[in-house]
Amino acid sequence: MGNKTKQVIMDVAEALFATHGYEGTSLRMITQQAGVNLAAVNYHFGSKAALMEAIYERRIRPMNEERLRRLDALEAHHGDGQHLPLEALVEAFIAPALRLSREGRGNHFITLLGRSYLESSPTLHAQVRRLFDGVAERFRQAFARALPELPSGELYWRLHFMVGVLAYCMTGTEMMRLIASSRMEASDDPDELITRLVTFISHGLAAPASPVVVDAPPRRAGEALR
Repeated sequence: MGNKTKQVIMDVAEALFATHGYEGTSLRMITQQAGVNLAAVNYHFGSKAALMEAIYERRIRPMNEERLRRLDALEAHHGDGQHLPLEALVEAFIAPALRLSREGRGNHFITLLGRSYLESSPTLHAQVRRLFDGVAERFRQAFARALPELPSGELYWRLHFMVGVLAYCMTGTEMMRLIASSRMEASDDPDELITRLVTFISHGLAAPASPVVVDAPPRRAGEALR
């Protein structure tokens, strides 16, 4: 019963946070909709901030574990010092995220994650950053290995653009349908989307360096991959 109550609270809070934002959602709203009392929230989570962190963790951790599993397999197969295949590396990063957004497990969470970047709460930003830090650095190093010819500043911007395209494809289903012509329907098939996106991103990452290379802003390593 305890675990079921915990899951109900998280499901309700996730939907409310996605709809109203973190600041616009009160614990009272959560408890009323979940059919529990405040003591249950305090028992399982301790605070609204801890509840939000638990919601992030249950979605982001499995996604990042799958990313790292794919990256570990890729690096083990190619060994130290060998060139990493770019398309396989891109797929290792984007496929787990796109499947989360397309397979019904994280519809509210994808909206919530998008809102978290718009809200000014340092608590939210710190929670998201903490969950992505280690994975971001691992992939930054892997992309540097796959694209050794790119200056670090150029690589930063290309990874930044890659994450932007990924975020759009995770959340922009309705816009994709809007811009689709009468001869082409936007597909919700994750395999098709992954294949198309891997090809598109890989060509952009592998393009010749820009004539004028602008150094990356002074940010921590891996920032572009969050």
